[in-house]
Amino acid sequence: MIEQVFKLADTDERAVEKIIADENIHYNHMVLQKGEGLPVHLSNSNVYMTVLRGTLSIALGGQPAAAYPRLTLLKIPKGVRMDIKNLHDETLEFTVVKAPAP
Repeated sequence: MIEQVFKLADTDERAVEKIIADENIHYNHMVLQKGEGLPVHLSNSNVYMTVLRGTLSIALGGQPAAAYPRLTLLKIPKGVRMDIKNLHDETLEFTVVKAPAP
């Protein structure tokens, strides 16, 4: 087999998965319930977030939080303060790609 195959968790429970972390990219998968979030942090690479379901609430660089619905792709540059939360009733599921790998 030439390809590598990776499986993402199929869950409604909180999940923070590092699917790929190699010299090229970091590919993460996350599932958050209402009221859950990630620690506030600076982006350590260019970040590409894809909302798979739910609504992503994210405050960037000290700005007020904005809400992004399902099937939205965000591109966030390196060095930006990020505050990521699920402020909505529906389960939030999204992927994060960091390129180049930090």
